[in-house]
Amino acid sequence: MTQVNMLEAKTDLSKLVRLLETRQEDVILIARNGKPIVEMKLTSKKTEAKRIGAAKGKIHLPEDFDKWDDGIADAFEEEL
Repeated sequence: MTQVNMLEAKTDLSKLVRLLETRQEDVILIARNGKPIVEMKLTSKKTEAKRIGAAKGKIHLPEDFDKWDDGIADAFEEEL
């Protein structure tokens, strides 16, 4: 764990990020007046769920779900 002051963090941000990326440091503390106020570390990679098929197996429709389809279609086709 490395601690740097605010000015150093501002000046050497790229260098500090590189230290985290290369795993030379696991946490970098940024301090103001010698007192740590910010903890900087790598974020965990989140895997994104596939959008298509994401609800597969989570939604269950009843067997007679479409029993009204023919009646509704006929109602739209009737002439007034």
